[in-house]
Amino acid sequence: MTFESFRLSGFLPHEEQTLKEAYRRSREFAENPQGWLILLGGYGCGKTHLAAAIANYCLQRGQPSLFIVVPDLLDHLRATYSPQSTVSYDQRFEAILTAPLLILDDLGTQQTTPWAREKLYQLFNYRYNARLPTVITSNRLLEEIDPRLRSRMTDPELCQIYRITTRDFRGSGHSDQLSSLHLYADKTFESFNRRPELPKAEQQSLENALRDAQEFARNPEYWLVFLGEHGCGKTHLAAAIANNCMNNGQPVVFKEVPELLDRLRATYRPESTATYDQLFQGVKSSPLLILDDLGTESATDWAREKLYQILNHRYAAKLPTVITMRKAIEETDPRLASRMLDVSVCTICAILAPGYHSDQLPKRGRKKRKRK
Repeated sequence: MTFESFRLSGFLPHEEQTLKEAYRRSREFAENPQGWLILLGGYGCGKTHLAAAIANYCLQRGQPSLFIVVPDLLDHLRATYSPQSTVSYDQRFEAILTAPLLILDDLGTQQTTPWAREKLYQLFNYRYNARLPTVITSNRLLEEIDPRLRSRMTDPELCQIYRITTRDFRGSGHSDQLSSLHLYADKTFESFNRRPELPKAEQQSLENALRDAQEFARNPEYWLVFLGEHGCGKTHLAAAIANNCMNNGQPVVFKEVPELLDRLRATYRPESTATYDQLFQGVKSSPLLILDDLGTESATDWAREKLYQILNHRYAAKLPTVITMRKAIEETDPRLASRMLDVSVCTICAILAPGYHSDQLPKRGRKKRKRK
């Protein structure tokens, strides 16, 4: 993994831009390793490649570097307690503490035991006070990292932080396979039924919803929530947004909430081809996430927790998100409701029209039951 072998082309324009900026900052750090460089991003976005390229570049110039994955680092420290260990705990920990250049890969993937938290704090605090050059990569949001570590990582006098928003380099496709958008390929803005036969207020709510959906599709930012009865058109509009964005080259995950939770549960099976972490991270960090039928899932503690983690991550990162739901927002999990009711992030669009299929019944007629 070198700077020369790092892939910078073949992506969408906004992806190439974020990669080139991360590449530039990493090369500058390698030329003059000073302070801390923190690379954040999802699985397979290139942050480990850049961190390893820094280490390899410095080694070629004769500058000692230590590159280690954080869970492995903790395992190496634990191994010194074994009677068969040929090195003491103090010797190994001292070598890590004082490494001329330390590169810690995948911070946040370790088990968060009190012992692990304490060792990482000691390591971070020592290198922070000594101002030793350090590179850190993580797929976590800063808000999800131990506050004691975060306080060191966010010191602007020592640290520069860069988030890579590119999708998975390795093309695992787990988030693409997760999406069920192919089932809604016929849902477009042009095929949306505005239902002129409805009363004026109901028809106007459809027009407003269509306008909001088209504006969001032109520039997907923040959150858009559609409220309304089953069959009122909210799923059609959400799918139309997704199809529009996909046609413009923007990756989208579109999924019904109950099926999303089923797919996450399925990763626990031995035969699963995707790990839970891969799938969950793909959903959390999707460039555009559309969750259909929020509120129809089984309201287990596990389901509530997973949905909160997904939406809280996207709320904090301000990632474009579309949600459809039948329930009033106030009737859902208060933690989710508080995010959706933030008017600085979320636009709520209520569709007053009744379910489309229900207003077709009178036209078809109903068979009368024969009286006996």
